[in-house]
Order: sequence, then C-alpha cells, then structure tokens
Amino acid sequence: MIRILLAEDMQMVRGALVALLNLESDLEVVAEVERGDEIVSTALKLRPDVAVIDIDLPGVDGLTAATQLREELPQCRSLILTSLGRPGTLRRALSAQVCGYLLKDAPPKELAVAIRRVAAGHRAIDPQLALAAWGGAESPLTDRETEVLRMAAEGAEAPEIAGLLHLSTGTVRNYLTTVVTKLNARNRVDAIRIARESGWLL
Repeated sequence: MIRILLAEDMQMVRGALVALLNLESDLEVVAEVERGDEIVSTALKLRPDVAVIDIDLPGVDGLTAATQLREELPQCRSLILTSLGRPGTLRRALSAQVCGYLLKDAPPKELAVAIRRVAAGHRAIDPQLALAAWGGAESPLTDRETEVLRMAAEGAEAPEIAGLLHLSTGTVRNYLTTVVTKLNARNRVDAIRIARESGWLL
C-alpha cells in the first residue's frame, strides 16, 4: 500500500482528489493538509511514501515545502500537482528535486500512475511541459533579485523590503532597476508580469 500525504488548499479539489485516490486498491491517503507550513510536521508524524503537493499554498509555497520535506524526510518523495503549467515553474520544481510534476487538468488515471512511478523511485513529469521547459529560457535574475521582485509583487514598497532583508532602501531600488533592465520591462509592474508569465515568480 502506498501511503499518501495530500497538500491542497481548495477544499472541494482536495475532497475530490482524496475520493479519487482512495478508489485505487494500492493507494491510501493518510493525511490531508491545506497549508504549506503543515506539510513537514504532518509527514514526520505519519511517514507517508509520497507527498502530493500543490504549489500555490498559504503559509509556505509548495516548492519550499517540498525542499524542506526532502531535507527532513528524504524517504518521502514529492509530486507537484498544479495548475501552473509554465516551463520556468517546472525548472524551479526540478531544482527543488521533486520527483513528479503533473498538471491538474491531466486525466485522473495519470495521477495514480504518477504516484506509483514516484513511489517506485522514478520521475513522473508531464511530457508536454518537459518539452517546453527544455526549450524555455532560464531566469536572468539572481536569487536576491528574484526575492526582491517577489516581495514587490506582494505589494511591499522599497523601505519595507529593505527592512525585511536588512538592506538599504537605495540598494533595494538598485535591485529593482536592475530587474527592470534585465527583463527589458517598461517598469516594475511590467517586470512582475514578465517574471510571472515565464514562471520565474510564483
């Protein structure tokens, strides 16, 4: 029996997935969580074989949680199930060393097959998305530039970002100017749009 932890914040979707997976004779959902910051503690308690994780979760995003899970409980393998079908997002997932990446609009049977593959130690990645990621562009932004842009995308102004990252306000403004230049954007809002559409920001 493959034991599964399911992390999905939309209650109706989560309920449907649990019902679907429990129909399979060799799969059992042993835990459901709706927040990313509940994944690791729940997994450590219940020791699932596979964690099926949405990317866009409250608390901690799914990719961060998957990275934490790999560090804390490496025998539990992560499969990302998401509506974010962007090549850049898949590349970020692969750099987080997840074992599977499937889109929510895939046929239901594919999820069970992907879980079995991941549990057996294989990779399970949406083939069309894998092809797109192969040809897609890498992010030109550094980790710090991405972090500053992500905070700006969440509505933080330069002084607030500076305080949170222990930088000067001028340094934060310089980072944002560099980001706009690197992405050939018209302004900060356009840079956020470009980065999101490319999958470089959640």
